[in-house]
Amino acid sequence: MDKLRKYIIAGTKRIVLKVGSRLLVDEHRHPCAERINALVAQIAELRKNGLEVVLVSSGAISAGMSILGMDKRPKMVPELQASAAIGQSRLLAMYEDACRSHGFHCGQILLTAGDVQDRRRHLNLSNCLNALIAQGALPIINENDSISVEEICFGENDYLAALVGTLCKAELTVLLTSVDGMYKKLADGSFGERISVIEEVTPEIKAMATGTDGNQLSTGGMETKLKAAETLTSVGESLWIVDGRDFDVIGDVYAGKDVGTLFPGSEEKMRMHKRWMAFFPEISGALVVDGGAKKALLTQGSSLLPGGITEVSGEFTKGDIVEIKGLHGKLLAKGAVNYSAKELELIKGKKTTDILELLGYHIYDEAVHRDNLEVLNNEEK
Repeated sequence: MDKLRKYIIAGTKRIVLKVGSRLLVDEHRHPCAERINALVAQIAELRKNGLEVVLVSSGAISAGMSILGMDKRPKMVPELQASAAIGQSRLLAMYEDACRSHGFHCGQILLTAGDVQDRRRHLNLSNCLNALIAQGALPIINENDSISVEEICFGENDYLAALVGTLCKAELTVLLTSVDGMYKKLADGSFGERISVIEEVTPEIKAMATGTDGNQLSTGGMETKLKAAETLTSVGESLWIVDGRDFDVIGDVYAGKDVGTLFPGSEEKMRMHKRWMAFFPEISGALVVDGGAKKALLTQGSSLLPGGITEVSGEFTKGDIVEIKGLHGKLLAKGAVNYSAKELELIKGKKTTDILELLGYHIYDEAVHRDNLEVLNNEEK
């Protein structure tokens, strides 16, 4: 396993680090310059070793809470938004001071879910990240908590880090948290030894996960980290969960030491346009397919023809992204449709030779072409 870790590090040119709020505060839960300085010092070492680093950092809300004298995390969305708006400038000022002491600058990017779901804004974000890195700056990304509400938020920064790693093709994403990786859950509910490497996120692994731990400054638990791992490994990239209470662990990761829990990626990397299709766009509807179409999609690399569709739901037009599901509702794939929902309602279950008669025109044989489709579940059920 040591060889596996060192192999992954050797193949890493770009790394995403995610740090949670509780790792950046002092005993009074106030953002701490000393902690931020220690983190940036480790980032500076990675940069000296030739790595491109992107940082996903929480902390704006906790910074605002300290300024406003709050002891508990607000529950009302407007109060959270206000805390984030007040705290963001203080947090970034501390980061800039720390970065400048090591001879480089940082650049802030605040995101809502819409910024990565919209194709044009998605590309703009990718271009901005690459430009910041080319200029030698440290990109620091956070959810735009001052305007995010339930409909447009990511939920927590573990998954945001996974999306950033997916978007910027980082070979490794490291989640710095307050636990030393994932532990085996025993029959009595207690936890056993640490799991050093998890090759696949199975239902058994998910059953070992725990949810939100109730900490006043954090919102994610091991379940969110497994979601992040599934996302990254599905595109071929790796994720590593480590205990970030001592930021020296970043050096241990770079040295390939046995710390935390590693979810290794693969040699085969998903292409960028398929990454966007699989994880980023807003879903406009769904197509349910029969057993024959399911087999053709999962095992034969086929396009989806109208004849295999049994049900159409949602309101969508040509080019929109839809989910493709099996008869029992299991998500199989996502893809860009060649016809609108109204058109597919008319031609579902029909032969391609019937399209002209049913619609009055025949532009495509395929409801979803293979080139615009990404399979998400290869299991044969």
